[in-house]
Amino acid sequence: MSEANRLTDHDDIRAWAEARGARPSRVASTADADGGGVLRFDFGDKEEALEEISWDDFFRIFEDSDLALLAQDHTSGGETSRFSKFVQR
Repeated sequence: MSEANRLTDHDDIRAWAEARGARPSRVASTADADGGGVLRFDFGDKEEALEEISWDDFFRIFEDSDLALLAQDHTSGGETSRFSKFVQR
């Protein structure tokens, strides 16, 4: 069984995402006046509901929301996994 790692280090999170071709994003409909919103990674073709944001904005929201990332490195079959979930620290 593959397990997810709990990540809070910005360099580790960025390396995990970039290794999978993910772009830092937020759900466009959740963006607020303070620049916050619900974070997501966008993989492959752009998903219409997501708004790509800079890594600086991504990590500002990440810290302001006191989040951690649960991220799986490999599936149970040994393939590279894209599973990730943002959770409260």
